[in-house]
Amino acid sequence: MDESKVLLVVEDIPNILELLDLTLRFNGYEVMTARNGQEALDVIETKRPALIITDILMPKMDGFTLIYRLRTDQKTRDIPVVFLSATYVSAEDKAFATTLGATKFIEKPLDTKAFLLTISELLDQPPESSPLPLKETEFYEKYQNRLETKLQQKNSQIARAERLLSTVPPNEKPGFEATLNHAINERQSIELELDHLTQHLSRRGSKK
Repeated sequence: MDESKVLLVVEDIPNILELLDLTLRFNGYEVMTARNGQEALDVIETKRPALIITDILMPKMDGFTLIYRLRTDQKTRDIPVVFLSATYVSAEDKAFATTLGATKFIEKPLDTKAFLLTISELLDQPPESSPLPLKETEFYEKYQNRLETKLQQKNSQIARAERLLSTVPPNEKPGFEATLNHAINERQSIELELDHLTQHLSRRGSKK
């Protein structure tokens, strides 16, 4: 297999991971997969991908932390990274992703044709030097801000949905409840990530 067509897909939702895997394999790519950022780093230790496609909101290590780790390691600094997200889609989120060194940012749900074209174009173009990685303190400050902002947005979204739940027609209620439960699960993931970050910063502070 041509190593220039080896892709790493990082996604924690099984059906989305399977869809991406099948779509890319059907179009001639070799695909490696991981369910979170830490798994992705472990996979890269065994085989370097030509390009990484990653979700942002994931357990254990999210996409923001993953790309920061990649860009601060000389061995992985120049691997192109495509962010996929349905949650982190604000202008501020995209600006942070660009600052971290994301090559492209694609919103979910995917337009498969446009997605495949983007992947093909990135693999065909000469490798670009990534921007200098953020200083650790600056990364954590901006990362914490993104998490706190996203948590506030999720709380507002969930509170509004819970208020509207009693007004939804019975035939639409299952779909509405599924969307609400998905938002609640996303909020839990953000809370966990924020908690991990707070603990990490606390440990760093105690060592000074």
